[in-house]
Amino acid sequence: MSGYVEGIIILLFINGIAAMGVSLLTGFTGVFTLGHAGYMAIGAYTAAIMTVRFGIHWLPAIVAGGIIAMVLAYLIGVPTLRLMGDYYAIASIGLGESIRLVLENWQSFTRGARGYPGIDNYTTLSVAAAFFVFMAALMFYLIKSNFGRAFKACRDDYIAASLLGFNTARYRVLSLSISAFYCGVAGALMAGFLTFIQPVMFDLNKSTELTAVVVFGGLGSLSGSLIGTAVITLVTELFRPISQYRMLIYGAVMVIIMVARPEGIMGQHELGPRFIKSIFKRNNGPSKAVEGSDGL
Repeated sequence: MSGYVEGIIILLFINGIAAMGVSLLTGFTGVFTLGHAGYMAIGAYTAAIMTVRFGIHWLPAIVAGGIIAMVLAYLIGVPTLRLMGDYYAIASIGLGESIRLVLENWQSFTRGARGYPGIDNYTTLSVAAAFFVFMAALMFYLIKSNFGRAFKACRDDYIAASLLGFNTARYRVLSLSISAFYCGVAGALMAGFLTFIQPVMFDLNKSTELTAVVVFGGLGSLSGSLIGTAVITLVTELFRPISQYRMLIYGAVMVIIMVARPEGIMGQHELGPRFIKSIFKRNNGPSKAVEGSDGL
């Protein structure tokens, strides 16, 4: 495997972890966000500072990056998640940009806009794959648990869920905290992959890309989010030689999918034997009906 192909696969794993975090909050809890790149920045700078300045091993540094992002999200979520609908989306833009600006101006600690160099290249293919598999299994288990059903209840009708006894505010904050942990881990892995980070890497464009991938794959489908991540990442990389047209092609792919399947690639379905069986039933249904009519 060439270094370039290996790098793309590592990037797919990192983006997949971040997309799972955004999918939990936006797709399964119904809280639209445009600021999760800020939590990736927290994870990336935490891991970079811990490994470079304090000489801490990369594994606890990655976990610490996720935990600090989760704690920050909890502190932010308690007051802000009282906002509903588009109001929180607008607030999340400000929160994400605030995190980026703090990192950009805290030069004594983060080196500011110059970036943070000299990070060890600890995010190898095996490390990225191990984190991806473990965190994907954890996320699939979470959405199938009682917590996952509570998140979906908050998404479908938070007023009805409140009347049924669900503490919707608590579940929304919990969902935000877990999603921030995933984005923090993804940011820490990205720091070890690129070995150099800058605040501009985690701007509004990155947040929009994460949310677009989730909508592209299907709100309420982890499989769809991962498929969307793979498609968008590969499209972006394959057309890198014609970089002046790359964003045009990226936008065209997004528009085509949204027109062909407004609910996203997977909708709210998960890729598995049941989904494949339902496709075959759907395709075989009309033919069986025709056979039945001929028999009559």
